[in-house]
Amino acid sequence: MTMMTARIHEYGAASVIRYETSARPRPGAGEVLLRVAATSFNPTEAALRAGLLQSLLPVDLPYTLGWDVSGTVAEIGPGTAGFEVGDQVIGRLDDAGAAAEYVSAPTAALVPPPTRIPLAHAAALPVAGLTAWQAVFEQGKVGGGQRVLVNGAGGGVGGFVTQLAKHAGAHVTATASARSADTVRRQGADHVIDYTAVPVAAALDGPVDTLLNLVPLRSSDAAALVSVVRPGGRIVSIATPIEPPAGAGITALHLVARNDVAHLAALVELVDAGVVTVDISRTRPLADLAEVHRLSEAGLLRGKVVLVP
Repeated sequence: MTMMTARIHEYGAASVIRYETSARPRPGAGEVLLRVAATSFNPTEAALRAGLLQSLLPVDLPYTLGWDVSGTVAEIGPGTAGFEVGDQVIGRLDDAGAAAEYVSAPTAALVPPPTRIPLAHAAALPVAGLTAWQAVFEQGKVGGGQRVLVNGAGGGVGGFVTQLAKHAGAHVTATASARSADTVRRQGADHVIDYTAVPVAAALDGPVDTLLNLVPLRSSDAAALVSVVRPGGRIVSIATPIEPPAGAGITALHLVARNDVAHLAALVELVDAGVVTVDISRTRPLADLAEVHRLSEAGLLRGKVVLVP
């Protein structure tokens, strides 16, 4: 039994992604076989494909892409309990493989999807949503009355960070380009700064309690952002680690998000409550995955892109 898969046999440019036939997996103990409704693109996958993460995230080639999954249980692995054929689920697959028609997934990584949005759209939630949850609540410790700066709010993680920080009761200033500004405002930002038109520090009306950085930074840009954080404040970066000067009194953390089904289930509840929206900027067939990688590397994507087999 075969299926179509988007995978790489070598590291390199987006052209190394092949959309090809491969063997359909069989679920093992503690796993289910999912008929994939969708996966979603995460920029880190482009870095992995290019070979930039080999020391941090070594993988065996050929490697099927796709960490995010939404789908329907098609088969139950031996000795696996708690799921039935036909159940709909979402999850983050740390071994990837969701860029395919079928994928075997550990049941420990799966939760029921939101009912408020299409199943395919729910594939945008796990990786970006978990990263945002842990940045805002665990490391950022964002709470009511705080002033928060979200740097890079127009990206896939940024939309969730903005919404969760606002839900926590913070006053949210967000940086975004003009094409993303309206979306970021709808997601709850109180103030949007077009970083392409004005220096971020110059556009703020005072220091912030927390900086949540979601984009790679040059050292000069990082230093400028550190200057807007008050003494006693916090910096959380999911991209470039940021080091405040000695004696600044600022806590700086670099986040590598982890898989956590309790956090994912909490995000699902917020989506179904209408508190968090899932911004899908594009839906593309899985066969277009290489083109999505090219668009991302050219800076031409915003929000989340889902890919449907």
